[in-house]
Amino acid sequence: MGCLIIHFAILVTLHMPFGVISGGITAPVFFTVSGFIYTYLLIRVPQKGLENPRVKKGIKRGLELLLIGYLLRMNLFGLLKGEIYDSFFFVDVLHCIGLSILGIIGVYLLTQHRKRFLFPSVLVGITVLLFLFEPLYKSFSYGFLPDAFANYFTKANGSVFTIFPWFGYASFGAFLSILFTRFKNFKHLYPIAMAISVVMGSLLIFFSSDFFLALSQATGIQLFADIFFNNYLFIRLGDVFLVFAVFMLFRSLMTNKTMLAIGSSTLSIYVVHFIILYGSFTGLGLYGFFHHSLSPMVVIPAAILFMVVCTYLALQYEKHKVEIKSKLRVAQKWCLAQAEVILTFAFELTKNIFLKVLRLLGLVKN
Repeated sequence: MGCLIIHFAILVTLHMPFGVISGGITAPVFFTVSGFIYTYLLIRVPQKGLENPRVKKGIKRGLELLLIGYLLRMNLFGLLKGEIYDSFFFVDVLHCIGLSILGIIGVYLLTQHRKRFLFPSVLVGITVLLFLFEPLYKSFSYGFLPDAFANYFTKANGSVFTIFPWFGYASFGAFLSILFTRFKNFKHLYPIAMAISVVMGSLLIFFSSDFFLALSQATGIQLFADIFFNNYLFIRLGDVFLVFAVFMLFRSLMTNKTMLAIGSSTLSIYVVHFIILYGSFTGLGLYGFFHHSLSPMVVIPAAILFMVVCTYLALQYEKHKVEIKSKLRVAQKWCLAQAEVILTFAFELTKNIFLKVLRLLGLVKN
C-alpha cells in the first residue's frame, strides 16, 4: 500500500506546472516521495550492505537518471553544427534525483553495520543541516569548479535545481520510509500517521518562521534571522506533510488497475512531458512558444489536456516498450555495422594513400 501511495504522489507531482515548481509544493513533494520509494525498496529486502540487490539496482538507476537528465538537455541541431550549448550542463530534477539516490545508498552503506538508529538519524540530520545552513551556502560562487560541476551547487549559471538543498527533501523522504517500514504492521498506523502529518505540517507552515525569529532575538545569531526572512524550505516541508496526509486519506484509490499502470510509468511520463513542454533534442517546445502568454481560461483546460496526452503517450510507450527497445537494438547493431564498414574502408584508403606517398618519396620499396 505504501508503494501505491507514493506512485500516485509522483504521478501528481510530475503533472504539476514546472513553472511554479521551485516556489510551490511540487518539487518538495517530488523529491520527498522519490527518497521514500527508493528507501522503502532498499530496506525491505533481507540482505544487508553490498549484498542487498537494491544497492546495485539503485546505483544503476541513479546513473541512468543522470544520463537521461543530460540527454533531455541535448540539442541535436547544435550537435549537427558541432556545438554543445551551455544549457546542456544545466542541472534539473532528474540530475538531483539521481544524485539523491546515490547519496542515500552512500549513507546506507556507511551506517548499515552500526546501530539501528544511525541510518535514520543521519538522514534526518542531513535534512536539518541542509535546511538550516541554506542562507550560507547559497551565496557561494563555486568559481573554482568548472561550470558543469558548479551547476550542481549554484543556480547562477542557469541550473533549475541544485543538489543542495533539494537532497534534504529526498533524505527526509528516506527517513519517513524507515519509520513507515518499522511501523507498517501497527494496527492504527494510518490514522496516527495522518494526525501526526497534519500537526507537523501545520506547525512548520504557521509557526516555524516565528520560531526562527525568536531564536534570532534570543541568541543574536544572524543565521536564524536569515532563515526567518526566506523560510521556504521548512514551510514547504510542512506542505509535504499535508500532502502525505491527503495521499494516506485517499489510499483506497490506489488499487485501480489504470492508476497502478500510471504509477509504474512515472519516468516515462516525465520524459514525455519534458520533450513536449521544453523541446528536448529540437529546442522546439510549448514553453518557448507560450511562456507567460496565455490567460487562465486557456491555461487550465490546456494543462488538463497536456496531462492526458503525456500520460497516454507514456502508457503507450510502456505497453510497447519491449518491442521498441528490440527495434532500437536492431537499429543500433545496423549503425555499428555500417560504422565498422566505413571505418575499415577509411583505414584501408588512408593506409594505401600513405604507402603511395612513402613510395613516391622513396622511403619504401614496392
